[in-house]
Amino acid sequence: MEAVVNLSRKEQVIRKAAELFREKGYAASSMRDLAQKLGIEAASLYSHIKSKEEILHSLCFDMATEFRKSLVEVEKLNVTASERLRLGIIGHVEVMAKDLTASAVFMNEHRHLSQPYLRDFLLLRINYINRFKAIIELGIKNGEFKNTINTKLAVMTLFSSLNWMPQWYDPGSVIRPTELGQQLSDMLVNGLKK
Repeated sequence: MEAVVNLSRKEQVIRKAAELFREKGYAASSMRDLAQKLGIEAASLYSHIKSKEEILHSLCFDMATEFRKSLVEVEKLNVTASERLRLGIIGHVEVMAKDLTASAVFMNEHRHLSQPYLRDFLLLRINYINRFKAIIELGIKNGEFKNTINTKLAVMTLFSSLNWMPQWYDPGSVIRPTELGQQLSDMLVNGLKK
């Protein structure tokens, strides 16, 4: 994670809020808690942000943008479906590893977004998941993957495996995010191959 001293005050507020939301959950976190974590008066927070939900919105949609950008880069490549899926998984892992705290909030706290933001967020997630599903369907069509695969089950298994990463991955561990992504992609993609 980037050093807090290099961030704008608003970015510092968002980072600290992410830590707070991860520790206590969004619903149990207050602006007063956030101010205390930052060592400032609660009223001072409002010169940087409008509301607690603005922070959650920023965290969720910024992460969604990062995931989408990673996948767009993979989709541009002229490679097999299995290689595209492998690179998509590695990219997903690398995005999560850049900021495990924001990733945890993205995965667990998005449900607290109000409408229409929750709907918009869920549509982004569904689109992202469906793009992975399309890669798997292409692999089946091309004969790379078994034709008996239930694509919905395959994509849900894939994301169930990847999205727990903020709970168990230790950024100080010997295994780097790219290597972790390679190992996970080998396991997940090889299970689909003929």
